[in-house]
Amino acid sequence: METKRTSQVAEQNGKLPQARETLVLASRSPRRADILRAVAWPFETEAADVDEALRGGESAARYVERLAREKAQAVAARRLFGLVLGADTVVVADGEILGKPDDATEARRMLRRLRGRWHEVLTGVALVRVETKQTVIAHAATRVRFAPMTDAEIDWYIATNEPTDKAGAYAVQGCGALFIEAIDGDYWNVVGLPIRLVYELSAKI
Repeated sequence: METKRTSQVAEQNGKLPQARETLVLASRSPRRADILRAVAWPFETEAADVDEALRGGESAARYVERLAREKAQAVAARRLFGLVLGADTVVVADGEILGKPDDATEARRMLRRLRGRWHEVLTGVALVRVETKQTVIAHAATRVRFAPMTDAEIDWYIATNEPTDKAGAYAVQGCGALFIEAIDGDYWNVVGLPIRLVYELSAKI
């Protein structure tokens, strides 16, 4: 009986290497790199520059999936082999897509829009197998509730410079955590990479 259990474990373990295949992360995001390190997933980084303009009539889900795919494909086109990971994250409040603020004024507008209410964070994920060009794409969605924030708190937060390069002008893993009341869904998605979804997709490619 023990032999059977050991054999089953060995068989299951035989499926694990795909989760440790070295990824090429098509992103400059230090948060995404930190998440991959946190789960001991080997990777290298090669940034992709793509046009991030929203297309007419494009939903938030389609938008993040398209950008994730375009980032992954742009890097894959420059390589001979490997598995490339692309990702893109946005915040959505009442149907408005909030990307990274251009300046403090826009960050202030975004935070005033989010305070005291629920919003949604979407991250598109794409994996591209360089050798075959096979691509798998999906997105994760997480609901986040901000606490009420005074204008003084918003000004203080902006002065930390944390909102500068963050979708929706906040970082849940930083000082922004002071203003988060609740999260419904994948925390890592809010940080910038739904790692469970990446793991699931890696088994399909």
